This record gives sequence, C-alpha cells and structure tokens, in this order.
Amino acid sequence: MTTLANIAVGAVALLHVYFLVLEMFLWDKPFGRKTFGLTREFAAASKSIAANQGLYNGFLAAGLAWGLCLGAAGYQIKLFCLACVIVAGVFGAITASRKILWVQAFPGAAALALVIVTR
Repeated sequence: MTTLANIAVGAVALLHVYFLVLEMFLWDKPFGRKTFGLTREFAAASKSIAANQGLYNGFLAAGLAWGLCLGAAGYQIKLFCLACVIVAGVFGAITASRKILWVQAFPGAAALALVIVTR
C-alpha cells in the first residue's frame, strides 16, 4: 500500500512538472493557447504571470519529490505539499475554471488520503 501512495505522490509531482512546462514555456505557443483557451493577445499579455504560476507549480513538484526521496521521514513534507496542491486546486476551481478541481485538487486529495492511510 505504501508503494501505491508513493506512486500517487509521484504522479501528482509529475502533473505539476507538466503544469510548469505549460505555464512557463508553452503559454503563448499554439499548444498552450489551445490547452487554456487563450487568444494570442491575451497569452502574450499574461505570459509573465503564467510563468510565475508555473514556477509555483515547480516548487510543489520539488517538494513532493523531496518528500518521496526522504522515504518515511518525508511524511510531513508530503502532507504539507499535498495540502498546498489541494488548496491551490480548490482556489483555481473557484477563481478560474472548475476543471482545475478535477485536474489538480482531486489527484492531490487522492494522494493525500493514500499517504495518510499508509502511515
């Protein structure tokens, strides 16, 4: 069961690396614009804000990876980072798109539940 929890945490970390790439490097490219439903003008105007969001997603991914690398000693780090993922996902769902609840908050909550249950 611990292996399943670690796989879930790793998957959430990889999701956040993907978000980092989308927001920092692909925001104003055709794939990024299509993913987020952006016009060329809006993507260009908001590129630096999106890059900042991407950086924060990278920090979440790094924290989750750190927690995984520490093994059992990384329990508190995983709890904190997954809680941050959930809060960010809920906030994004409220302020930007409901889709974020399912893409970010739900995987984070599922991973958090697995981490807690396997303690």
